[in-house]
Amino acid sequence: MDYDFIRPQSGPMETTETFESLVRAEFTPKTTYLNTASNGLLPARTVAALHEAALLRAEGRPLTPLFEDVEACRAAYARIAGVPVTRVAAGASVAAHSGVIAASLPAGAEVLTAEDDFTSVLNPFHVRGDLKVRAVPLERVAESVRPDTALVAVSAAQSADGRVADLAALREAARAHGARTYVDFSQAAGWLPMDADAYDFTATVSFKWLLGPHGAAFLTVPEDLGGLTPLLAGWVAAERPWDSCYGPVGELAHSARRFDLTHALFTYAGLRRSLELIEELGVAAVHAHDVALAERFRAGLATLGHAPVSAPGSAIVSVPGLGGRQPGLSRAGIEVSDRAGNLRASFHLFNTSADVDRLLDALSG
Repeated sequence: MDYDFIRPQSGPMETTETFESLVRAEFTPKTTYLNTASNGLLPARTVAALHEAALLRAEGRPLTPLFEDVEACRAAYARIAGVPVTRVAAGASVAAHSGVIAASLPAGAEVLTAEDDFTSVLNPFHVRGDLKVRAVPLERVAESVRPDTALVAVSAAQSADGRVADLAALREAARAHGARTYVDFSQAAGWLPMDADAYDFTATVSFKWLLGPHGAAFLTVPEDLGGLTPLLAGWVAAERPWDSCYGPVGELAHSARRFDLTHALFTYAGLRRSLELIEELGVAAVHAHDVALAERFRAGLATLGHAPVSAPGSAIVSVPGLGGRQPGLSRAGIEVSDRAGNLRASFHLFNTSADVDRLLDALSG
């Protein structure tokens, strides 16, 4: 592997492991895997935790440790997102979180979105049927906020092509017009430093850049809970869950936990270890590594006469017209995606410059 920097230290540490050696210990891909925007690879420690969680069930042992894993994940994600743990809900999907936010809006409210953003961000607002959902090009979102805009909902990084939203401009425009903000970090959390405190609501899934299993998604809400109604609340959303298994919940959790959905326990058992790895490496180091590889790929594409979608600073590179190459690349052991006719390559911490060069060599042929 070709890494040339040490992972940053956020506090006193007893080891001097390099970024390279830590990653090498966790990942042994059998392909040139450049498809984290679809699914991240599972670290070895995560696979081991999933196995142990399954054994608890298979052997009839108490599942108490798995509930502890949920809370450890909530705390780890809060640190990554930059918010207090009391503002983090543990759910199952971005669509479910979007639905709760959509349900909180009054009839006729305007929701401003980016054209062709990921469906989970958009569709819950459309199915309400009584909201004014307005879509504009991603680059025009900030300038399109107006006084009657109630909510701006957008992905931090676009799934289809990796374009990164101008979140600072979006935030300032929303504040100027009294609109609330909802940002989906599914294609960003884990490689793009994030500050969820800067937005009213954020969400993300766990199985992409956070390197976890499927089945978990996080929602962050304001300290005052943002006026949301926990429409999907079950027993885990209670202030005292184990005393709330029967009949209506008498007292909802006083924190964002009131928006929790029944936990996919195995998922959180594995995700706990994945988030530990992200924190050990440091998002800043992961960001520098991922973006450097993406830039290497962009430079190589230019020498081949290909122009990717403009997405400066993104770990995702989308090349128009080359999506049809995906099946052949997969047969050659190079995993990328075909999105709307574009070849989408995404670079994460387990990738190397050799991976980039192998893809470029394959495309040149």
